[in-house]
Amino acid sequence: MTSTGKITIAAMETALDKIIARKRIEVEKAKAATSLDTLKERASEVGRPRNFFAAVINQRPRRTTRIIAEIKKRSPSAGLIREDFDVVDIAKQYHEAGAAAISCLTDEEDFGGHLGYIHQIRDAVPLPVLRKDFIVDKYQIWESRAAGADAVLLIADVLEEGELVDMAILARELKMTTLIEAHDLDRLLKIHQYVGFPHAGYSLLGINNRDLRTMKTDIKHTFRVLEFIEDRKIVVSESGITSATDLAKLRQRGVNIVLVGEHLLRQEHPGNALRELLGQSIDGNV
Repeated sequence: MTSTGKITIAAMETALDKIIARKRIEVEKAKAATSLDTLKERASEVGRPRNFFAAVINQRPRRTTRIIAEIKKRSPSAGLIREDFDVVDIAKQYHEAGAAAISCLTDEEDFGGHLGYIHQIRDAVPLPVLRKDFIVDKYQIWESRAAGADAVLLIADVLEEGELVDMAILARELKMTTLIEAHDLDRLLKIHQYVGFPHAGYSLLGINNRDLRTMKTDIKHTFRVLEFIEDRKIVVSESGITSATDLAKLRQRGVNIVLVGEHLLRQEHPGNALRELLGQSIDGNV
């Protein structure tokens, strides 16, 4: 490996740490601005969450894939993804094209998101919405529910096992779904036991196909770790999915849920791109 390569990998290894450090500061500022009691009051007023888990698991026709369609403007690895960025229009396109649920990035600095986008999406479409952010404090679970989120992402790489369990329990108490995400096999083996805890029906297991050292994606990563997963119906393959062939290969291995964002958002009409992805994937042929 060249010295340049080493520098690049070292930089990538610290990128997540920098985001998490920033996020902890943001959370403390949020706590100072809005008390936990205020969040709890707001959460009690937004109504019952839409059932994200059921939207991607239940009543799934054979040989089809349920897609969690993602909304994000940019990312550290991809840069600007979509200049013409209208959250409501994109959400409507996804809904009309057959998305099972929506994932919304709410991190502002690195992803161009906003917590307020969740309400905008839920007001526009009936699909359940996942808040995708870097959750480092239970305060953010309450914040997510108060903002209207039906599900939250918990990244195993940034949480201690005890923190992950506590957050999963709180999310369950608020009747929210958790997408517990692992990037590598070692982490997956550590957290797999907590998926479905404390009760089945509220947790999904996300396998992120992005290598955090190089930021490259490869869906073969999902294939490699599947042999260690007994219940594949709760698996969500994330990142690097761009074609009906990818969907068919995943289905052949028992994975019927995927999260797709960048591929759709780089197309002129994200809804048509999603419709094409779904329409071409029905018969399962590759």
